[in-house]
Amino acid sequence: MASVFTKIVNGEIPSHKIDEDEKYLAFLDINPLAKGHTLVIPKEEVDYIFDLEDELLANMMPFAKRVARAIDKVMDCKRVGIAVLGLEVPHAHVHLIPINNLGDINFANPKLEISNEELAKIAEKIRQAL
Repeated sequence: MASVFTKIVNGEIPSHKIDEDEKYLAFLDINPLAKGHTLVIPKEEVDYIFDLEDELLANMMPFAKRVARAIDKVMDCKRVGIAVLGLEVPHAHVHLIPINNLGDINFANPKLEISNEELAKIAEKIRQAL
């Protein structure tokens, strides 16, 4: 069965896309730790990030870097942190999270509740910075 991320790639589930090319997709997390929290995924469905082919994994980082730079330009943060957990969805992905201190990237923190309208505005703001 396709992962929720594959369904997003295929357009079966809506998302707030930030950037996309033939191999990767970046979109806002709908249960974010911070405004601008973005997920970067390979379009190919592979459960564990370290099972990705070397070239696919290696090229995911420059794609993520481009997105992180855009997030950093428009969100109120000191840095954009990156985290790889791999437990929530069986599809390799990285989290790009605007942070101001170490505690901001703690996944035990309560998630923000952000309206669909505000998520759309955040996504547009980040897209404009690409």
